[in-house]
Amino acid sequence: MTVFHVDANSAYLSWTAADLLEKAYPVDLRTVPAVIAGSVKERHGIILAKSIPAKKLGITTAVSLPEALKLCPSLIVFPPDYDLYLACSNAMYDILREYSPLIQRYSVDECFIDYRDPAIHHLNPVEAAFEIKDRIRRELGFTVNIGIGNNKLLAKMACEMEKPDRVHTLLTQEEIEKKLWPLDVSELFMVGRATTRKLRKININTIGDLARSDLLLMQTLFKSHGRLIHDYANGIDRDPVVTEDTLPVKSIGNGMTIRYDLLSKNEAFSYILSLCERVGTRLRAHGCKGSMIAVSVCSNGFLYYSHQVTLPFYTDDTDTIYQYACRLFLECWTREPVRKLGVRVGSLVSGTEYQLSLYDASEIKKTESLNNVIDRIRLRFGTEAVYRGIFANSGLKPVEGGVNDGNYLMMGGYRQ
Repeated sequence: MTVFHVDANSAYLSWTAADLLEKAYPVDLRTVPAVIAGSVKERHGIILAKSIPAKKLGITTAVSLPEALKLCPSLIVFPPDYDLYLACSNAMYDILREYSPLIQRYSVDECFIDYRDPAIHHLNPVEAAFEIKDRIRRELGFTVNIGIGNNKLLAKMACEMEKPDRVHTLLTQEEIEKKLWPLDVSELFMVGRATTRKLRKININTIGDLARSDLLLMQTLFKSHGRLIHDYANGIDRDPVVTEDTLPVKSIGNGMTIRYDLLSKNEAFSYILSLCERVGTRLRAHGCKGSMIAVSVCSNGFLYYSHQVTLPFYTDDTDTIYQYACRLFLECWTREPVRKLGVRVGSLVSGTEYQLSLYDASEIKKTESLNNVIDRIRLRFGTEAVYRGIFANSGLKPVEGGVNDGNYLMMGGYRQ
């Protein structure tokens, strides 16, 4: 078996950069100090992704934006756009699907490919990997690393070697010993900080040291995890590529940190409605309905509360989600000032599910038609093209959370 691991380089920043270039933005964010981060004004300014020039200045992910700006006052900052990222992920997947039907989406920016039938394209694995890499760069505007191995573990470890825009192999025992074994033991997949500390105490510092260690000792120290990491160090992995054509979505949610502390339920209801607008839109875009609705609340003292309810029917309707979300908020709100709010819909099923015993079919059709028209208008003209009267002159955004105001044609996104 030959497995590819395809990983988008600096995915969030690269995808934002490619989208901006398509829209005639004058600078490629990947070539200058730039980051993807939340808003300090909105109290969630954390670095989510950074360019290589930003990394060279000492800027790392998970630090605060003010800290990063101290290192580079001219730092270019853009907010995250999760709908764009999903569109980019789907565009990458569509290319990969041309090379094998056996693809596992490991995360939004990673896929495993079982390349067991190269006769489809008459290309050997290395040739196919280079073709895929070059096509993604040329057609989608971002780069990927591709690792090739005899299993998922080796493919993933190969992919983590020198970046960006590279193809690496770990296909033979000689390559494993030459390329994998000299690496620090902390670089092995599934070896975390605590495990690394314990291994160093017994003078196991490299992956090769772990591979040559006594299996019984590893099992004594780490139980079943000891067997797993010992196998991994020796390039052994029996986990198959599990075919999935979509990212596994168990729930769809939306949350935000509010610029100021909310003191009244009516203020909270307005923000909940703007969050529900995004959740409903995403459910319909994914072709899903859900029967579980959950609300989370964080006070200004960082105390978290949440409530949820399971409905006797499935819904993707914004108004329905909002009505239940408000009830849940009142059930869990302690009257403390509110710093964060979140709304989530789970227990998802296909959007074709109906519960006709609860709603008249004509009313369902009318509501769905209205939602679909609003979605199409917002998709084409922006989220503020149509909004509810409650948001007029309120200073609040009618749709809060992730942003999706573009068409992303280069990314295989929406086209009118």
